[in-house]
Amino acid sequence: MARRTSNQPVKAAGTYRIGGVLPVDRLGYGSMQLAGPGVWDMPDDPAKAVRVLRRAVELGVTFIDTADSYGPFVCEMLIKEALHPYPDDLVIASKAGLVRGGPNDWKSLGLPRYLRQQCEMSLRYLSLDCIPLYQLHRIDPAVPLEDQLGELVQLQQEGKIGQIGLSEVTVEQIEAAREVTPIATVQNLYNLSNRDAEPVLEYCERHDLGFIPWYPIATGDLARAGGPLAAISAEYGATPAQLALAWLLRRSPVMLPIPGTSSVAHLEENLASAEVQLTDDRFEVLAKAT
Repeated sequence: MARRTSNQPVKAAGTYRIGGVLPVDRLGYGSMQLAGPGVWDMPDDPAKAVRVLRRAVELGVTFIDTADSYGPFVCEMLIKEALHPYPDDLVIASKAGLVRGGPNDWKSLGLPRYLRQQCEMSLRYLSLDCIPLYQLHRIDPAVPLEDQLGELVQLQQEGKIGQIGLSEVTVEQIEAAREVTPIATVQNLYNLSNRDAEPVLEYCERHDLGFIPWYPIATGDLARAGGPLAAISAEYGATPAQLALAWLLRRSPVMLPIPGTSSVAHLEENLASAEVQLTDDRFEVLAKAT
């Protein structure tokens, strides 16, 4: 495993300004795994979750992603318990637009009054006056997009949210959204072994939108014995997961990976990936492996 060479390895990843105004260290933390099984209810050991969050900030994380639907509200409550009053440089991103019926049950709901309700509740659970980045978790096809985003714009004008982001969208949907309001970030599934969102990433690069890849450390068959990740892992003294994160950070300056975990040891391993500097050759080997 790659060893940390500083007390805050995240700093090696560099920074990015969300919406041009919110500086964050590019390697962040995603809170979804802190909730109970099926992303439902409290975890068995809430104190362990609190330790993970505090350790993330100690290691330099300034960008934490969460959502009202994680728990629901469990992860937001844990973030408040662990970190409030928040460090001045911490940017918390939350989301709304999904409704939960139970473990592993997710449905889109983009009614404006629902989005407003969820935002108000997130503000309360996080103990924030303004959520710095608020993302539409999914576009609800049953509700006009301009109504969904229009409510977020209204919340923004009221000072309750800062920047507006989208999640799991196409290029066409981003363009339609930008007709309604400026968009700061896009959060799509993307990792070394699944790059279906490559056109979206390229669009974000062209327009300087932050790209937040969820499920960022999936490696699939690339990590098999004798495979490219295994060979390069041995060369760098890094784990396959660390190489997957290092590849993402190298892939684009707008990339903001948010690897999640409920383990302090795994967290430390993930964040040490910021110090793994892939050569041009090794970056291309991994890029072409899929």
